[in-house]
Amino acid sequence: VQLQASGGGLVQPGGFLRLSCVASGSIFSIDDMGWYRQAPGKQRELVVDILSNGSATYASSVKGRFTISRDNAKNMVFLHLNNLRPEDTAVYYCYVVVWTGIKSWGKGTQFTVSS
Repeated sequence: VQLQASGGGLVQPGGFLRLSCVASGSIFSIDDMGWYRQAPGKQRELVVDILSNGSATYASSVKGRFTISRDNAKNMVFLHLNNLRPEDTAVYYCYVVVWTGIKSWGKGTQFTVSS
């Protein structure tokens, strides 16, 4: 499974962004999809996970500001980020967990929140 994320860049504090990620390859069905992030000098942390039924679990630091969605027909997952803060600056990695339980990662897309 290959993952390609897009949507990074530079955004001002309070701004918004949308990240996209598409999975391709030998995919029968996808269970979980989601996003991690890794800020400079910090460990990778889970941002949000969404199940195939649409149920999502958010990190407390992004709850109410970020919204995840997925398009099961297109094997895509999206992350809508609102009210961005400088501490949201990071490389964002999408992932999928296919029906076998194997997790696959994308290479990451980076954005910076700065004025």
